[in-house]
Amino acid sequence: MLRRPVEFNQYLSIRYSERLAEAGIEPSVGRVGDSYDNALAESIIGLYKTEVIRQRGPWRHLEAVEFATLEWVDWFNHRRLLEGIGYRPPAELEKTYYRLCQESFLVA
Repeated sequence: MLRRPVEFNQYLSIRYSERLAEAGIEPSVGRVGDSYDNALAESIIGLYKTEVIRQRGPWRHLEAVEFATLEWVDWFNHRRLLEGIGYRPPAELEKTYYRLCQESFLVA
């Protein structure tokens, strides 16, 4: 029986799943290549395109895009107030989370 060769996307999905398993990470996926995280990634990419690429263009140099991207990521993580996490920036919530983990580890 002849089998069709593994397509490139399938290979990447398989390799991704294998690498997560090697690292001891539980993937947030269903079947191979059926990532539920795609929606989150696509919404972040959409925000980035809307807030940076389309608003601040046209871009004349790659370096300008790179610096604008760095500024946006810094702002998004350290100063943007997100309603879903109590109007705090993501970096602040992450710092609090790890502090609480450390405190509970020391208590236990």
